Amino acid sequence: MDNEAVQTIIAEDIEITGSVKCASTIQIDGKLNGDLTSAGNTTIGANAVINGNIASDSAVVKGQVNGNVSAKDRIQLTATAKLTGDIRAKRLSVEDGATLIGKTEVNPSGQAPSRATSDHKPVQPAAEEGVVIGAEAEPKGDDKNKGLFQKK
Repeated sequence: MDNEAVQTIIAEDIEITGSVKCASTIQIDGKLNGDLTSAGNTTIGANAVINGNIASDSAVVKGQVNGNVSAKDRIQLTATAKLTGDIRAKRLSVEDGATLIGKTEVNPSGQAPSRATSDHKPVQPAAEEGVVIGAEAEPKGDDKNKGLFQKK
């Protein structure tokens, strides 16, 4: 029997506290307070709430996830997704309307980027008028309450 044909479904009225590990595809429509590890594909239903990290082959997020999501292949965030956490995958798809608060690492090659050859230097933010970055500063006369500074 093919692993993709076997699917575990956790219904909307189920709440699990603890880690879940499975070797097949899984769909969660309920609530999970813990980490989810799946060797197959993972679907987080539109009404699901996950408070924990997710690691799977690929993931489709339609509901709410408060934790990091990593996939060996692809992560898809649908328009109803609300993800607060970091994402790591080879491929990423984000529909218009999805909420993502966190860092993303999308690397189709799966290889770590070479930093040895990089001449990249950190970028200084552009200074606003009357603002000095990286120097001693004191408030301007009338602008003391506006947070603007000038060079001493």
